[in-house]
Formats: sequence, C-alpha cells, structure tokens
Amino acid sequence: MNISQPNPPEGILCAKTHEWALESDNIITIGLTDYAIEQLGDIVFVELPEVDSEFAKNEVFATIESVKAASEIYMPVGGKVVEVNEELLNSPEIMNEDVWDRGWLIKIESDTFQEDSLGLLEYEDYKDEVAS
Repeated sequence: MNISQPNPPEGILCAKTHEWALESDNIITIGLTDYAIEQLGDIVFVELPEVDSEFAKNEVFATIESVKAASEIYMPVGGKVVEVNEELLNSPEIMNEDVWDRGWLIKIESDTFQEDSLGLLEYEDYKDEVAS
C-alpha cells in the first residue's frame, strides 16, 4: 500500500469492505480506510444518512463518489446514527486529506458492538489482508 495518511488511532477495527470503526465512551465513529480512499482517488461527493437512522451490520448507509467511481458504504457494526460529519457534505475532499481524524463519516450508538465487531480486523491485519 502506498499511503500518505497518518497512522490510524489505536484500537481501530476494519471491515474487509474497507470501513473502519472506533469505539469510545459507547459512541462508535465510522469512516473509510486509507486504502479505500487511495483506491477511489479524489472524493467529489458524499451522501450520508439522517441522524436517528438505524442500520444493521453490513447494510448500506452512505454513498461516496470519486473521480473514478461511485461506491456504497456498508455498516461495519449495527447501530443508530447520532451524528453525521456535516463538513464532508460541503468539502468531501477532506477524506483524501485526513481519513482518520476529520474524514470520519458518522457516529453511532450500538447495542451490538461487541458481537458485531467480532468479524472486524485490527488495522495491521487489515493491511495484510488488502496487500495480499
């Protein structure tokens, strides 16, 4: 992987579909991995769900368009949306600049995080997976 992004925060978990989840104080922040952003190229549009929307694990919750393609984004864990990254709606290119800190997509509350996260990979394992 040829990635110019900084290292991810400690404790981040990644789905094989390239979403990441980071739990802190019962709130899970969800975004797209540096690898996914690198593959997509320049992000030009992001469609995010409404606050209070609920999604099951593996359900499509967002759409992202880049200069190369449009992609559906899947929930790495189920939950209820408590916040969306409004900044991305006007400046989707933030995802290309800072995928871990400013480029997150949504924040959710999840009653199923512990069980849903069992299929997720630690970042180093995810990197190994996408490199093969």
